[in-house]
Parts: sequence; structure tokens; C-alpha cells
Amino acid sequence: MAGRNGRTVRDLRRANRTAVLQRLYFDGPLSRFELGPATGLSSGSVSNVVADLVADGLVEEAGSVDSDGGRPRTLLRVAPASGHMIGVDVGETRVRVELFDLTLTELARAERPLAPQRYDVDVIVGHIREGVAEVLATAGLPPERLLGAGIGVPGIVEHTADRGAVVHGQTIGWDAVPLEALLRAGSPLPDTVPYLIDNGAKTLGQAEMWFGAGRGARNAVVVLFGSGVGASLVTPEAEQGRAVEWGHLTVRVRGRRCRCGALGCLEAYAGAESLLARWREEGGRVPEGTDEETALTAMLAAAYPAGGEAADPVALAVLEETAEYLGAGLSDLINLFQPERILIGGWAGLQLGTRFLPAVRRHAVSYALRHPARKVTVDLGRLGPDAVTVGAAILPLADFFARGGRRPEPAPQDPVPAWRTALEERAPH
Repeated sequence: MAGRNGRTVRDLRRANRTAVLQRLYFDGPLSRFELGPATGLSSGSVSNVVADLVADGLVEEAGSVDSDGGRPRTLLRVAPASGHMIGVDVGETRVRVELFDLTLTELARAERPLAPQRYDVDVIVGHIREGVAEVLATAGLPPERLLGAGIGVPGIVEHTADRGAVVHGQTIGWDAVPLEALLRAGSPLPDTVPYLIDNGAKTLGQAEMWFGAGRGARNAVVVLFGSGVGASLVTPEAEQGRAVEWGHLTVRVRGRRCRCGALGCLEAYAGAESLLARWREEGGRVPEGTDEETALTAMLAAAYPAGGEAADPVALAVLEETAEYLGAGLSDLINLFQPERILIGGWAGLQLGTRFLPAVRRHAVSYALRHPARKVTVDLGRLGPDAVTVGAAILPLADFFARGGRRPEPAPQDPVPAWRTALEERAPH
């Protein structure tokens, strides 16, 4: 039965379960008494919802606390083993797959290295499938126990009704790749376990906003600085974040060729791939076959040597120029969105770390308008190199919360599954 606002009793129950679950998840353990003001629910509603969640195995007791002159109050928390998620980071140097319990404690991981500039779709799909099967086997977890597998990818992700998640990854040579359909065909997961796919910068932003340096901010930008650069914008209107192709803003007309094909993109100057390429062009010595992460470490050591050795002036000059480009790019975000915080993550951002940050801050402020620049802080993310996988795992977790702690229901059987249609459309004729 629907009320005047169109909400049914079922909708109300789901919303109440969501409110209690989320409050216990982020602020627990809490007592039933504390849950009332924390969720805005009556004591009777709290008791009913908690009883349902305990019966479902989602909430458990976690000790007690003394009350003012009365009986001790029982504390409640989300049961860590009551759900599991997989997070996948399709990165620039590897595919990383991690299995988490409901409280995002890592239980198992698998990694598959990627050859430089090789993003063959079938290889990536194979790595994800193998990694998912491996972490489940390592933990001894039946696949049907999963809430879902979240995947962070480079590029623009389009969610379609007939083809699922489709990836437009121009910088990696992916043109409308039906990734969800490809994963579903031959998947180690049952059909009731969803694949949830989104942009990697967005999943990084989700992780930092839920558990990292973004907590408490209402308006923030989280930057992914790796081989390329991307960003996620979080506002009150887009609390789950919105990926923005920040790396493809034009910062120099008729400038360097970007890997997207255009000239003068920020990524062509501020991404680690272009940073290392400019060092090589100026005579920097990077051993053949060295991966980007190792090469960037070598460049940093050359620019900032230990033990009083002389710095490599070329490496230092390229790094300083990159800091200016990155700061100028951040100033565009400051002027456009006026965020409270800007957080820099990604493997290259973390590797450059605090040594790089003061110069980036200085340039960002100098290029931005004074008023929004005075209100913003620029810092590093706190979650380390696993932030994208953590954020990817949050995708099924957020979906689980939105359904009030209910698992996905089996979809109606279609005589021609959408994933099969997507694969047939992709096949050469």
C-alpha cells in the first residue's frame, strides 16, 4: 500500500533498515538507545529493525556499556562475516583483485601484471575472472556468498539497459567495450551476484570519502595521479561522486600529443607516463624494460639524492615543471567547483608524496582565483595503493545498504540474456 508520497510500507522498512545499518557501520558499536537519535527513528522502530537485522545475521552484540543508574545497555555492531565483496582495480601496471568481508577487512588478494601499454580486452577479462576465482579459493568462500564484485576501470563507463556496463576507454584503445557482458560470459560467479563497474577515479574518490581523508567533507575533488590523471567530484548533489575527465583539459594549445590523440592535454604533461617520457627525451637514464613505478622511483632518486650527492638537474627540472602543470590543473578544479578539499591519490601521487605536494599547492593557489583558493586544502589521500580496490568493493556494499541489507534477487529469466546480445553485437560479421 502506497502513502501520499508514493512510498510503500516495504519502502519504509527498507529505508529504516538502511538507516540503522549505515549508522552501525560508520559509528558503531552503538546501543539501541543511541540508535534512536542517530537515525531519527522511534525506539519502537529501532527495536523492530534491530530484531530483523539480528535475525538475518547482519547485526550482532558487541559487549555492553553502563547506563545512568539502569541496566547496562547492549552494544550492537555490523557482523563482519555476514557479507563479502570483491574489489578489482584495472590499473595501468596490473590488475589487482581483493576479497573483503563486510567491514572491508582484506581476506585474500591476487595480482596480474600488465605489459606496458597492453590493454587487450580478452587479457583483462581473463585476469579478472582468474583473480576472482583465486581469491574465492584462497578464502574458501562459495561464490554465492558474495554481495557483488566491483570493478574500477580507466575511461568513461556507460550503464545501458540492454548491454550492461560499457567502457569507452579512448586512452587504452577501448571503444564501447561491453565489459559486463564479457565478464558474465563464462563467469565464476552465479547470475545472482552482480558485477558493478565504474571509473577508477570515482572508486578512489568513494574510498577516500567513506574511509579516508575526505570524511566529513561535503564538496571535494579526489585526484587519481598514475600513468594518466583523472578525478572524481563529490558534491551534495552527487554524494556517490562523479568521474570527470580532468586529464583531458587542454593546458597548452598545439602542445604535446596525449595518448588520447589530442594535443596539449593535462595528461600529456602531468601523467607519470608523460613525465618519464620527457625525462628520457632530455637524456634521463631509465634502464630498458623498467616498469613505470620503478622508473619513477629512479627519477625521484636522481632528482632528490640521498647522502649529499648532486641532484640530476634534468630530472629535477622535469619534476618541477610537472608540479606546475598539476597545480595549474588543480586551479581549474578550484575555480570551477570551489571544493573544500582536494585529495591526491594514485600510485604516482603517493610515490611523489610529500616531497612533491608543497610545490603543487603553491602553483594551485597562484593560478586559482583568490576567494575559492583561500577555502580549499590540498592533501594526499590516506588509503594507500589499494584505494581503488577498496572503492570498487564499496560499489556492491553501497548497493547492499541501499536495499536495506537484502541480497540481490534473481533477475527474471530472459530467453536471450542481455550479455549474450551484447557479445553478438560485438562479434565481427
